[in-house]
Amino acid sequence: MTDFKLDRTAFKIRTFKEADAANVFGKEVPYIERLRQAYYLVSQAYGFSMADQPRLDREYFTSRKLNK
Repeated sequence: MTDFKLDRTAFKIRTFKEADAANVFGKEVPYIERLRQAYYLVSQAYGFSMADQPRLDREYFTSRKLNK
């Protein structure tokens, strides 16, 4: 296994005020935009593209009516 080196250029020290201003998920960002950003991050984490989204496997899930 090779040694892992931390990329120190990816982060920088900021004040709390600067960090709040750079927050892309802040309350001033519209809900739809925050949802789009989160979906993009999920697509990158699981390795699918926004254009070629995975299909829902409907055989995996079931639904039934609850009886009282």
